[in-house]
Amino acid sequence: MDSAAIAPDHGPVAHPDEHESTGINNRKLGMWVFLSSEFLFFGALITNYLLYFGREFERGPSPADIYDIPFTSVSSFVLLMSSLTMVLAHNALSRNDQSSTRTWLLATAMLGSVFLAGQVFEFTEFATVYGMTLSTNPAASSFYVLTGFHGTHVAIGVIMLLSLIGISKRMGGLSESQHLNLELVGLYWHFVDIIWIVIFTVVYLLTATAGAG
Repeated sequence: MDSAAIAPDHGPVAHPDEHESTGINNRKLGMWVFLSSEFLFFGALITNYLLYFGREFERGPSPADIYDIPFTSVSSFVLLMSSLTMVLAHNALSRNDQSSTRTWLLATAMLGSVFLAGQVFEFTEFATVYGMTLSTNPAASSFYVLTGFHGTHVAIGVIMLLSLIGISKRMGGLSESQHLNLELVGLYWHFVDIIWIVIFTVVYLLTATAGAG
């Protein structure tokens, strides 16, 4: 009797890097789980800010009273453009165009750095010109914690982008096994951009409009 005929059928063998029940790469699945938890975290911080919006405080101005919407709009546009350059970096790597990949990764990192510089300028102006610091009132505290937490995420993303550029230069390009690294960084970067769209819309635009009304 043919031994193959009586051999037990164990079904398809999962790739060692894939989750058995989903067929998704474990690292990518972990990134999605991490980003989902971050959505909840940012949601809690945004809700915390909204709870204090519109209240009267004895000390200092509220954030919505001193927003510079045109300036923040430019900073937001810069960050959103970085999502485009991130996509271009991914497309360049899919064509194995290592030089263009590094160029677009550098462009993404630079745009993120410009956004961070704008945030530092905004915080400095709020503190020195308007006297709104972290301890001025609960609304100011919630604003600084929320936007500062997002800025920290952008800074981490810039570091990851620069690390990919360094690896690419040292290794003569990103190998096929490293394509997933760029994809994971891309997911993280797009998450950062999406979160900022929510923050800019809810925390800046809507509250400034409501405050003016």
